[in-house]
Amino acid sequence: MTQLMIGEGVEHVPADLEAFTNHLHGALSDSPDIVYRSIMIGRNKGVIVYIEGLADPRLVLESIHDESPLWSESTGTTDAENSYTRLQEHAISEGKVEEAHLLSLVIAALLSGNTIIYLEGMSSALLVGTENLKQRAVQEASSQSVVRGPREGFTESLRDNTSLVRRRIQNPKLRLRELTMGEESRTKVAIMFMEGKADPDVLLELHKRLEHISLESILESNYIEEMIQDQRYSPFPTVYNTERPDIIAAALLDGRIAIFVEGTPFVLVVPALFLHFFQSSEDYYQRGDFASLVRFLRYICFAIALLTPSFYIAITTFHQEMIPANLLMSLIGQREGIPFPAFIEALLMEVTFEILREAGIRLPKSIGQSVSIVGTLVIGQAAVEAGLISAAMVIVVSITAIANFALPTFNMGISVRMLRFVLMAITASFGLFGMSIALIMLALHLCNLQSMGIPYMTSFAPFRWSDQKDALLRLSRPVMNKYFGRSGKKNY
Repeated sequence: MTQLMIGEGVEHVPADLEAFTNHLHGALSDSPDIVYRSIMIGRNKGVIVYIEGLADPRLVLESIHDESPLWSESTGTTDAENSYTRLQEHAISEGKVEEAHLLSLVIAALLSGNTIIYLEGMSSALLVGTENLKQRAVQEASSQSVVRGPREGFTESLRDNTSLVRRRIQNPKLRLRELTMGEESRTKVAIMFMEGKADPDVLLELHKRLEHISLESILESNYIEEMIQDQRYSPFPTVYNTERPDIIAAALLDGRIAIFVEGTPFVLVVPALFLHFFQSSEDYYQRGDFASLVRFLRYICFAIALLTPSFYIAITTFHQEMIPANLLMSLIGQREGIPFPAFIEALLMEVTFEILREAGIRLPKSIGQSVSIVGTLVIGQAAVEAGLISAAMVIVVSITAIANFALPTFNMGISVRMLRFVLMAITASFGLFGMSIALIMLALHLCNLQSMGIPYMTSFAPFRWSDQKDALLRLSRPVMNKYFGRSGKKNY
């Protein structure tokens, strides 16, 4: 992967101190947070350059000003070369020290938090790893909470995130490749996979897609997710994201590939199949029978969240003969005096609930949850008493919302929310016939989707018996070992 460099052309570091500093001033302007500190090593003049807040140059300064017989009193180029060698091999005992001959590399390293050491007469500069980025401490993942399992979550530091995974997979076959993306932001991106488990074709396809990404900035992993997904206009996600290290470790051992992005706790995983969005890390920390029950309930909740409002609209508008007589009389009594048809009634309630949900997210945490819950109860009760909404519709929308929250991944929940409105409009026009046609088209769309070249509905269509140990159900580990081999998950 070709890394983008800052600066025009390929300019070498000049063998003149004034020319070197003038180039840095010209490229970086006179920013007050960029420190230029003059130094003397032997009889060689030089400069130390670093950015306050990004770099911690104390170790470098202490090494240079150490009162030891390190520095030679001779003059000339040889002295400068010896000083560079001694700095690299003896003086700076901690951190990474590299020598750069290109000005673009020097500027890129400076902006990454390195400290630059340059001596008069040298055509290169030393890059000392002194990054001092203020990062959030490792905390519990907030978007995917579990009752039983690890509490660690990723942070905004790429190196911290990769180390959290390496702690769980202490295997020399774990590979990590880094690249720099974004013409302006120069964001560090890392690809992690297990050699021998990851599909080489999937890995090659991922590299091709990353190579074709041309963005000025990459500030979050979604920038990459949108560019590498197979179907950009499909409502279903084809790239998985998580902030839990244990999920990433399990995915890597399953033969999938993780994509880390500097500055975000959300790590991407490819390929991402339909069944992956119904699996939770907690499924593997509980007994197999309980995990299977909970997972089966998630599929039921998916159907409830997607179809319940549409089904209610269809049977109350077109197919009243399907409703038992007692229930039909109750519904008729509730809808007496309601000025809107069932579709408009459901649409008003769904839109109101979506507004309250977004308001609860944006409001301060101390009052956001209270406002969303109280607002839903108050508005629903007031709408029923005012005769605008029937009580049955409030129940339908409430059950739909609760089922939506039961899905373990947020992006699949968003897909269901979008499709729900489409299905409501179709059933309001064509009844259960239109709903059936829409579901057939939806199934065809799912079977046509791919994630990094892998069929999206793999395990179900095409059906693979070996994957059923961990698809709709999660069988117990003794059963997996006896009938499906030692692995508790499937491999690509």
